[in-house]
Amino acid sequence: MKHTIIKALERNPVIAAAKDETQLDACLASPCEIIVLLFGDICSLGKLVQMVQAAGKFAIVHADLISGLSQKEIVADYMQQCAHADGIISTRPNLIRRAKSIGLFAILRIFIIDSMALDSLFRLKPADMADVIELLPGVIPKVIRSAWDATHLPLIVGGLIEDKKDVMAALSAGAIGVSTSKETLWNA
Repeated sequence: MKHTIIKALERNPVIAAAKDETQLDACLASPCEIIVLLFGDICSLGKLVQMVQAAGKFAIVHADLISGLSQKEIVADYMQQCAHADGIISTRPNLIRRAKSIGLFAILRIFIIDSMALDSLFRLKPADMADVIELLPGVIPKVIRSAWDATHLPLIVGGLIEDKKDVMAALSAGAIGVSTSKETLWNA
């Protein structure tokens, strides 16, 4: 799974992020190959993932934002066995470890709000490593480069991405993808 999603990012580095069903419809019509679901609950998630996959796109679920899920590792099993997601995003290393161990594409989301947060990224242990790290906010090229130097993991960025210039700056700094809910950038 990891290699096919990375290849999709190489073809189109913009990741469409859907905050609701209306925006999901726009994601499905976009050229983006990867869609992040930022909404839903345990009852609707399977249907949402199925809609994304029926459109020929990868469904990545932000596990921390789905109503009805806990913080326990079993969430990764649910994502795979019941929702049939292609991968997850979480701020919780325990979910990322479990997701990787069962073959889900795993994205560790890290908020870089200060130098202490950046230092914690530099101290990540190999067991905590995801397939990809997502840094937020995504408009700090210097930090993107530092994160790549420290982890040597593929990086996607998101948050505060406003225009094509922000996308290009992030990609130039070493990110392989940019996650955004800004619909005007999905066709950029």
